[in-house]
Order: sequence, then structure tokens, then C-alpha cells
Amino acid sequence: MSELSSLEREIEETRERLAGTIDELVFRASPKTIVSREVASVRAFFIAPDGTPRTDNILKVTGVVVGVVAVMVGVRRLTR
Repeated sequence: MSELSSLEREIEETRERLAGTIDELVFRASPKTIVSREVASVRAFFIAPDGTPRTDNILKVTGVVVGVVAVMVGVRRLTR
């Protein structure tokens, strides 16, 4: 009998761990969680933990955007 109740207890504990794992996976995979995680990542790239803007990263991205626009304008002029 003791062996049976021990097995039942193990099964219940495993079931509870599995339920917790499933809940965590559902939370991580929810669109709201994914969006908030990505927004936090982008903010961290442009804003330092003390709240000041990270000018080096802002200038890099601005340079890339200006470069892409310049290439697009150049290609468009060449194809006309």
C-alpha cells in the first residue's frame, strides 16, 4: 500500500510541475508578452538604464536609414 500511495504522490507532483510548465509556456508565447519583450529590447537599445538616450546607437540607426534612402533614390534615378 505504501508503494502505491508513494507512486500516486509522485504522479500528482509531476502533474503539478507539468501544469506549471504549461502555464509558463502559454505566458511566454502570448502575443502581448512577446510584444512587450520586444518593445523593452528596442527601448534598451536606444535608452540607457539611467534614462538618458544612447546617442551612439541612435546615430548608427539614423546613418543606416539615411544610407538606405540614398541608395533607393540613386537606384530610382538610374532606372529612369
